[in-house]
Amino acid sequence: MNGAESLVQTMLASGVDTVFANPGTSEMHFCAALDQYPEMNCVLCLFEGGTSAGADCYFRMKRDVAGTLLHLAPGFGNAYANLHNARKAGSGLVNIVGDHATHHLAYESPLKGDIQGVSQSISHWYRWSPDAGSVAGDGAAAIRAARSLNGQIATLALPANTAWEAARTPAGRGDPTGAEQPPALHRPETRAIEAAAQRLTLPGAALMIGGAALFGGLRQLAGQICAATGARLLIDTLIPRASRGAGTATAAHLPYPVEPKLEALVNTRSITLLGTQRPVTFFAYPGKPSLPEPANCEIAELCRPEMDIAFALDALAQATNATKAQPRVYPLDLPALPSGTLTLESAGAALAHLLPEGAIVCNEAITSGFRFAPPLTQARPHEMLGGTGGAIGWSLPGAVGAATACPDRKVVVLTGDGSAMYTIQSLWTMAREGLDVTVIVFANRGYQILRDELQNVGVQSYGANARAMFDVEGPSLDFVALAKGHGVPASRAETLEQYTSALQAALASDGPALIELVCD
Repeated sequence: MNGAESLVQTMLASGVDTVFANPGTSEMHFCAALDQYPEMNCVLCLFEGGTSAGADCYFRMKRDVAGTLLHLAPGFGNAYANLHNARKAGSGLVNIVGDHATHHLAYESPLKGDIQGVSQSISHWYRWSPDAGSVAGDGAAAIRAARSLNGQIATLALPANTAWEAARTPAGRGDPTGAEQPPALHRPETRAIEAAAQRLTLPGAALMIGGAALFGGLRQLAGQICAATGARLLIDTLIPRASRGAGTATAAHLPYPVEPKLEALVNTRSITLLGTQRPVTFFAYPGKPSLPEPANCEIAELCRPEMDIAFALDALAQATNATKAQPRVYPLDLPALPSGTLTLESAGAALAHLLPEGAIVCNEAITSGFRFAPPLTQARPHEMLGGTGGAIGWSLPGAVGAATACPDRKVVVLTGDGSAMYTIQSLWTMAREGLDVTVIVFANRGYQILRDELQNVGVQSYGANARAMFDVEGPSLDFVALAKGHGVPASRAETLEQYTSALQAALASDGPALIELVCD
């Protein structure tokens, strides 16, 4: 057995059976090892940013780690932006980065780079294996680290010769089967729970939730706590995963723009944080505050994102006598299938009418989504994955990860044309894997968010040079041609009838499809 084979065995024994890969020469022995272990699902991504977003959203849905396979420092660098999003999402994943053979590192070869430097700037855990005998134990340690504290980014760098040389697992280097469990999560103290329970009953109180509290049974429990105490349930602007639709406990979702965010927190006198960070504006703007809450609002951190969120919610429910309370929930109120003029509102109503129960929506339509997405709150129950770190280009490869984790669920992507171009190669992976993903591209021919941001920073007018930085025109992008060139069926919708027909066909299929929605 060589080092590469010992790593694959360790991953499978640890329950890690999926890797999003973009390999190079230093990873060839790992690729060869996959032939001996067909139970390892290796998903080829044509850009490293696809591997990191895929593993990120795989974790968001599966609640367990996947791997990425990357090539040297440049490959890791290409994955960096979506690793940033994964870190902000609290996702656990294991990066396997091939390095030059140890004896080759003495020379300044073209692809030699500072893997440790670039990796440690985004990873919670990093290790460089010195020899083949260390690989199995180091792999087990990486998986354990990735599963720790509700999810971390772990990076294991493997010199090429550690993959091809014979592996002997030495004692004292971790459990090579990967059975070692991550450490127990820290829990809030009883007095902190009691103080939070009292605080939530006071006027102007809010409970702000994140992480696992945003979906499933924990989301409903948070709603029960607010129903019992009279507090308002809050969700921050950028969320990794949240329950949405009929039957979900209602919550106020803080908006992106500064003024509406400030307005949403007027008269709020306390915010208890459970599984999330303190809210903050996305950027600093001239004459506008960085913190959106009123000056006299108390910010109380009950449970940090890396702590035991389920325990904290359960204890808080017990302390507030909320276990039998009925939370306020969104009703099922499907809009009629619209007719008439194609607008973002009518397009959103059509999706709300047609969206199947249990769907996963990857929403990267930042500006279009303000007008498109509201009807989804009363659609059939589904889940929404959102941007978390602000780095764009995550939704297409994120949909690959979500669909890989949940092959029995329909995945819908909402993306702008500018964002889609960052990781357009993901369409090819959708086609190759036969993933059940419907992509809706909002073709407003520009970075609309940047046009808005000019006004937010106080620039009231701008000319041709600035406009050229924001427009995606001259030539216009042809997403129908781009999708078909990647093997994905596609159509362009310029009328509501075209859009509705294309959406019905895409949702009825069990493979990938793309709709280019031409609508301002």
